[in-house]
Amino acid sequence: MQSLSATRIAFIGGGNMAQALMIGLQQRAFNMQNITVVDPDTAKHPHLQTSLGIHTSASLTAESLAADIIVLAVKPQQLQSVAQALAPLLQSQLVVSVAAGIRTADLSRWLNGYQTMVRTMPNTPAQIQAGITGAYALPAVSATQRALADAVLQAAGEVVWLDDEVQLDAVTAISGSGPAYVFLMIEALTAAGVALGLSEAQSLKLSLATFKGASLLAAGSSTPISTLREQVTSKGGTTEQGLLSMREHDIHGMMQDAAAQAARRAKELGDQLGAQA
Repeated sequence: MQSLSATRIAFIGGGNMAQALMIGLQQRAFNMQNITVVDPDTAKHPHLQTSLGIHTSASLTAESLAADIIVLAVKPQQLQSVAQALAPLLQSQLVVSVAAGIRTADLSRWLNGYQTMVRTMPNTPAQIQAGITGAYALPAVSATQRALADAVLQAAGEVVWLDDEVQLDAVTAISGSGPAYVFLMIEALTAAGVALGLSEAQSLKLSLATFKGASLLAAGSSTPISTLREQVTSKGGTTEQGLLSMREHDIHGMMQDAAAQAARRAKELGDQLGAQA
């Protein structure tokens, strides 16, 4: 099986997600000379070359795409034109798309029927290598290619592989949009602390540490989440009163509705983006 260290990777697009993956690979002692970034914005090139030690190119060429894996890290609205330019240059490379919303059927159509593809949905904590990515591989992807894709994606955090591409809409709703839900709850808890007499700085510090600590405790424990919640909740105590208020406002229903609306919008955007000829 080919090792990750010997894998050649071409990133099309050198924005935040591409850089998150490259920084993660660099931290894992990957041979950065095996990476080429293709980006028409040549102003980015010196920084990428200096900070990451990679090669850069302003255009798609056979030389710049001499790779085992091609990562499509451009905006969804740009993907059709990029794919059409890429199509005649493809040979047997694995194409990994991190462009939100573009389905494999549509991307394959733009790539003249190419099938060796993995579609992913990462999230913004990937920027600090603490993300999680949902991934779906077409049947044409070999076990070796899937393992290599997994290793590359893990440079930005954890990976969850899916059996059905439709599930990526749910991934988008939960982990893709989820950081914004968490940020909103941090904002709300901070504001509640200020209303109770804390300074904003004090309340923000308490709120951030609480979310971080609770998440780490849950992630590192085999105890069910419901049991961890119960362990904090004494009968007739303060936490019980707070939880009763949240239940009265139907916190579960609110979260389920938020996720359902986000998943619905993800499907709509996929329909719209894929409708391009």
